[in-house]
Amino acid sequence: MQSVLLGPVATPVAVIAVASVGFLMLTGRIDIRRAAQVAIGCFILFGASSIAQGIVGGANSLEGQQVSAAQATPPQVSPPAPAPTSLPPKAYDPYAGAAVPPQ
Repeated sequence: MQSVLLGPVATPVAVIAVASVGFLMLTGRIDIRRAAQVAIGCFILFGASSIAQGIVGGANSLEGQQVSAAQATPPQVSPPAPAPTSLPPKAYDPYAGAAVPPQ
């Protein structure tokens, strides 16, 4: 089954599917969400073995580790910077600039 799904027949079929969906998207016959679903489906289909190995490898590496709440140290957070003490002048106009003619 794997050789059929990932073999020399499946790759051109996936390329044709992505190309046809891209053409349909360019002509306005299909929306972006459906085109993205087709592309993501091809990535998942061809990357399924790598995804499964990553999940199993991650589960195996965490199998022997146990961290209790007492052992975990909270992250150190620095206090926020103080607010500026100087206020802009009362006649301050943030939009005045080169585009405004002189008065």
